Amino acid sequence: MKLTPYWLDTATPSGDYRRTPVPESADVVVVGAGLTGLSAALELAKHGAKVVVIDEHTVGWGASGRNGGMATTGLAIGFGTAIKRYGEDRAVAMFREYNRAIDTVEGLVTDNDIDCDFERSGKLSLAFKPAHLQGMYATQKSLAKLADYHVSVVPKSQIHDEIGTDFYHGAMVDPLGAGVHVGKFVHGLAKAAVAAGAVICEDAKAMKLSRISGEVHDVQTTRGVIRASKVLVATSGYTGSLTPWLQRRVVPVGSFIIVTEPLAQDVVDRILPHRRQAADAKLLTYYFRITPDNRLLFGGRARFALSNPESDLKSAEILQRAMLTLFPYLAGTRIDYTWGGLVDISMDQMVHAGTHDGVFYSICYSGHGVQMASHMGKQMALRLAGRPSTEVWQSLKFPPVPGHFGPPWFLPFIGLGAKVVDFVK
Repeated sequence: MKLTPYWLDTATPSGDYRRTPVPESADVVVVGAGLTGLSAALELAKHGAKVVVIDEHTVGWGASGRNGGMATTGLAIGFGTAIKRYGEDRAVAMFREYNRAIDTVEGLVTDNDIDCDFERSGKLSLAFKPAHLQGMYATQKSLAKLADYHVSVVPKSQIHDEIGTDFYHGAMVDPLGAGVHVGKFVHGLAKAAVAAGAVICEDAKAMKLSRISGEVHDVQTTRGVIRASKVLVATSGYTGSLTPWLQRRVVPVGSFIIVTEPLAQDVVDRILPHRRQAADAKLLTYYFRITPDNRLLFGGRARFALSNPESDLKSAEILQRAMLTLFPYLAGTRIDYTWGGLVDISMDQMVHAGTHDGVFYSICYSGHGVQMASHMGKQMALRLAGRPSTEVWQSLKFPPVPGHFGPPWFLPFIGLGAKVVDFVK
């Protein structure tokens, strides 16, 4: 069993940027060579900016290469909660922005000829409790009425049309959800960004940001100092002490994944006959999909802990038991990969993008980073270039997490609370 992301292990790197010289100056320095940073760099380079992307590790090493490869519709908090919190008009605008983000992914794939198995197979949301199914019927009605958007609800009696398990009470199907090989996608973005003129510097950790004036900063890295007219922080769940103000506002929650050996076609057809991107409605969610080479990818918040080899192995055991609870006919199936990563969640589970102390940022995708990171990277680039960009998130308050000043000591307590909520009928 490999303790490395399946996506990165099965993608061809776009290049080796570990020895790329660090320039002395740039119009924009992007911190983080993931989907946000590379999407931004590509767009900025197309607008003629001299852009440098720096990363402590390598392209896609963080959340961008450690997720489920799902670009799915719908807000992280749910449409009903968004209506209660923000009102009907704004909730609809936010919902549409998430869908627009999937269009952005598709556009990046098409425009840059990225071979990454992008497919609109649909999203399958699964009801863990009867109350979840009733909520799905309410969401179906609200989306049709307010957004002229149509999803279908599958009762428990018809659940086998969508999934080969009796574990759930029903489901909701959104046809526009998509799957993508994120390893190939992130390296495709890197290749396109370099071709457009961007510079990528791997093994170049940002150590300090020193504000010179306005938005101008000296970016001190382990491989040199860059004078940047603007800085964009795109560090997702790996946001740390470089930007303490942001660090206090990001809850880095561990998410863990296992991937099986390749499965026979009849088994794949039984598990997910339409190969949709699936996730259930628990707080300690399970999410799963079929990979392009017919493996089952199965992930979730197995443990509220950070990722390391020991933690990943413990999480793999938990996820394998969960997988067999759903699909007992997979007993004896080999697990080929397991890994963990960090999801960046804010107090309100909403996207946050803007500026603080002259530094631009876009973070807190709350488990929807494949599409939202790709989309927001492009939107932030447009903003940096002085072009029209999305403003739907601009006025959201961005409060700090109480008591959070460094390592997330509170994660076990969050996990315990989530377990209680999930198992109270």
